[in-house]
Amino acid sequence: MPSTTYSSTRGSPGQRSISFSKVVMSGLAHDKGLFVPDEIPKVDMSEVETWRSLSYADMSTELLSKYIGSDEIPKEDLRRIITTAMSAFRHEEVTPVIKVGGHYVLELFHGPTFAFKDVALQMLGGFFEYFLKKGMNGGRLAVLGATSGDTGSAAIAGLRGKEGVDCVILYPKGRVSEIQERQMTTIMDPNIHCVAVEGTFDDCQDIVKASFGNKEFREDVKLGAVNSINWARVLAQQTYYFWTYLRVTDDASVPPGAKVNFSVPTGNFGDILAGYYAKRMGLPVGELTVATNENDILHRFFTKGEYHRRNINKTISPSMDICVSSNFERYLYHLLDQDAVELKNLMTAFEDTGRLTITGARLKRAKQDFSSARADTDETVAVIKQYHVDHDYMLCPHTAVGVSALHQNNSVDMLSVALATAHEAKFPAAVSMAVSPLPTPPPQLAKLKSMKTRSQTCPCDAKAVQDFVKMRIAERVNGGKKKKLGVLLAVAVGVVAVLAVVLTRKH
Repeated sequence: MPSTTYSSTRGSPGQRSISFSKVVMSGLAHDKGLFVPDEIPKVDMSEVETWRSLSYADMSTELLSKYIGSDEIPKEDLRRIITTAMSAFRHEEVTPVIKVGGHYVLELFHGPTFAFKDVALQMLGGFFEYFLKKGMNGGRLAVLGATSGDTGSAAIAGLRGKEGVDCVILYPKGRVSEIQERQMTTIMDPNIHCVAVEGTFDDCQDIVKASFGNKEFREDVKLGAVNSINWARVLAQQTYYFWTYLRVTDDASVPPGAKVNFSVPTGNFGDILAGYYAKRMGLPVGELTVATNENDILHRFFTKGEYHRRNINKTISPSMDICVSSNFERYLYHLLDQDAVELKNLMTAFEDTGRLTITGARLKRAKQDFSSARADTDETVAVIKQYHVDHDYMLCPHTAVGVSALHQNNSVDMLSVALATAHEAKFPAAVSMAVSPLPTPPPQLAKLKSMKTRSQTCPCDAKAVQDFVKMRIAERVNGGKKKKLGVLLAVAVGVVAVLAVVLTRKH
């Protein structure tokens, strides 16, 4: 079966029917749109049932092969990429599904950086490496990413030491937790570059998008993306919705054909969008709940149809401190029945005014696709405390928002799942508002406090960041050339010495 092709949400002629490999390597479409599948493949649930006994990696291979055919990546190569990615996880099930408080929790924090983004970014690193070795981009890629906390460290973990890849991560100065920052800045690999931007996450994200819109810069550095604007992120995240469905329905008491509900802490909309695509593929998904903190642009959209930009509130769940969700454009494209012209007009107007409104039948349909709930700081702290006291279970502040949404929507039952997006030890200041003393953190996180750090502060300016990227790449490339030259000189000196010895013996 041939691979799925992709087109930009904004419909430019040159950005249609693009191959998976090109979509992965380019990240953002050149017309500022996001790539979406031209056709969403369907799954037969009788086939999904045959996946029930498979490992996470093997199940993921079967699922992703619905999108990625052998014309792009032969199935055994795909299996090897995914198996290697999943070997980085500490739990044998990769993303275990457990019963807590009368519902399920999907633990997505068993990867190298203790956050859900490890699932997709370990795979994305493998895809980058595979396509670069095939000669794409001339074997070079400069990844520019923005993070509100977890994407950065997960991207770095997936890309550190990768041949031909430079990884530059922008994060808002003073707006990520100390542990999140140290997870990034303690990595000393020469291809990793961390930049503290004097602004918000949305500012960082705007710089990334502006850089992709700069044709000269984009082509000069061979720009690529690790944020969920890269379709491969959303694709990889669909795997744990299928995995969770199979684990919940392992229970013999679950009636045949039952639908599973998911509550997802939501900032940039990529995690829950993966659930939407899984549902579109045919997975029996019931309610998809968008759970937000005080930065509630998505909650306002799914309740009132108002996607209106406001200033960002600094909260105890910083990875969700986002007021413009980059993946929302993908959903809006589908809500508009794939009308790229109308989508472009709406997004262009939003970029100018910060306001986008839907009403009538479209709002009704959006409410059918997603429910939503909002939890402020007091509610979040109360949920963390409740689950610690009543269930001896620790929630990170983001996960607590998702659990709160389950309770608000009266969805606490054994067919409902809250996504646990990060380990609570990444947010000790927030969790200590509810729990004292704190549990001992994992040693991988505890040791960060004593490690050296390396980062660069940049003003909130796209050109300043682009100049930094070009400078760092040039330094590393030139340093590599000097190193190779030094090796060649050393070899040459050695050869001369050997010849001198041979000639001396002859005489």
